[in-house]
Amino acid sequence: MARRLRPVELDFVETAPLRLVFAADAAAPADALYRALAVETEAWSEWFAAVTHARATDGGREIRLKGGTRFEETVMAAEPSARYAYRVDVTNAPGPHALVEEWRLTPTAQGTRVQWTFAAAGGAPFRFALRMGRAGLGRAFRDAVTTLDRRLAAPGTGPTAAAS
Repeated sequence: MARRLRPVELDFVETAPLRLVFAADAAAPADALYRALAVETEAWSEWFAAVTHARATDGGREIRLKGGTRFEETVMAAEPSARYAYRVDVTNAPGPHALVEEWRLTPTAQGTRVQWTFAAAGGAPFRFALRMGRAGLGRAFRDAVTTLDRRLAAPGTGPTAAAS
């Protein structure tokens, strides 16, 4: 059953009762990573193993995960090559009251530092489950960044192939 979550603002990324922050390095430039995150929505399932379906909507996204979890999201920040953030408005997942995810991209000498913040509010069982699942979320994030980085480096894929 779909439930509407509390509509929070972008500052929730910093003020949420539970914040899980993960970071990984990628060789790809920030502009290519940003394009994969914010523009090529339908391709998320090709590099983020938990995602089975992703579709851009008017002002947001529709996401489905393995196991049947669904999200309707509103994009809150779309700063090319720097930041992409979205709020979950509706989900069938039990427990969350509010949820925002933010991807920050910082150029480095070797490529880009990718930081993912998962900001959430919910009841005690939900917070406990997220804390217990922290290692798994971190692993899923790092695997996704690694897969995306390889995908962007492969000839004939990524944003440069689409522009050709």
